[in-house]
Amino acid sequence: MHKTSAWPLSQAYVALIVYASLYPFSGWRDQGIAPWEFLWSPLPRYWTGFDVAANVAGYVPLGFLLALSFLRRGDQRFAPSGNIAAIVVATLAASVLSLCMEAVQSYLPSRVASNLDFALNVAGALAGAALAAGLELAGAIDRWSRFRVRWFVDEARGALVLLALWPFALLFPAAVPLGLGQVFERVESALADWLLDTPFLEWLPVREVELQPLVPGAELVCVMLGALIPCLLGYSIIRSTARRVAFAFATIAVGVGATALSATLSWGPSHAWAWLSLPVRFGLLAGLVVALVLLPVPRRGCAALVLLALVVHLSLLNQAPASAYFAQTLKTWEQGRFIRFNGLAQWLGWLWPYATLAYVLLRVSRAEPQNRIAA
Repeated sequence: MHKTSAWPLSQAYVALIVYASLYPFSGWRDQGIAPWEFLWSPLPRYWTGFDVAANVAGYVPLGFLLALSFLRRGDQRFAPSGNIAAIVVATLAASVLSLCMEAVQSYLPSRVASNLDFALNVAGALAGAALAAGLELAGAIDRWSRFRVRWFVDEARGALVLLALWPFALLFPAAVPLGLGQVFERVESALADWLLDTPFLEWLPVREVELQPLVPGAELVCVMLGALIPCLLGYSIIRSTARRVAFAFATIAVGVGATALSATLSWGPSHAWAWLSLPVRFGLLAGLVVALVLLPVPRRGCAALVLLALVVHLSLLNQAPASAYFAQTLKTWEQGRFIRFNGLAQWLGWLWPYATLAYVLLRVSRAEPQNRIAA
């Protein structure tokens, strides 16, 4: 990892925590109590294993990134005890952030400030910081840097960030497995509500024909493209053809695992594989086969194919409505225990394809040395 790369990542993760902690940013009110009163309140009587795991896991990456930023800052002043100092600094910084978020939550009717949440956040940050210090001490961070140089081209950072976000985007329920970016129906409804009772409502180009559900063949193509797009994005930055094979299999496996986890969170463990219908299975297999067929395509050609696949994928998805069953699933996320993740996961699921589209457009519009792919 580069000397300073962990710092901007930690800043981005702080922004994500702020968003997830204060979503939905509405209904602000003053209860007439001090915002830090929660610190001395009795422990919550009702909590679940999910709440504990979520509060700990949410701050583990922050502690990890903050500690890594401290360790890799290039300053040797704390060299004799650098690992301990990094753990202390990262945990304190994360504690201040968590304290501020819990205090601000006391002004939101849909959120509850909790001393238990605060303690679990601090524990997560401490675990993440300790993990970063341990990996640095073992030399694992340097090994990752060497791995990155061997596998990926120098300008790979943007694509790597998108690929890292892809599994998290899949956690928000999708109407079609691996089908990210289905937003047109919701955008139309939101615009219609916003323009209601105004003369501008007539200007809205609402589709006159009722949308029809995707036929199995179209669903198969959507799943195939949903699996193929991250594979091609990875191909556009991977140095050798042989490594593309491992990447393709790993990408399909991660996509299947993330979708199964989303189904587990939404409907329960017994329904983890309910989404694997016959069209979906054939779509996954077709995506893997096409990814293997495209192994020899040059990096720039793969980037161009990402654009084509994204356009077709988004066109098919947004020509179909969300089913009533899918709408009921969304309510579980938007109003139930997933509210702290709903906004973040929802925006990732909606915007990931469009962010990828913008990134690849910039990539293909820039001149790039014509390097041949190593065997």
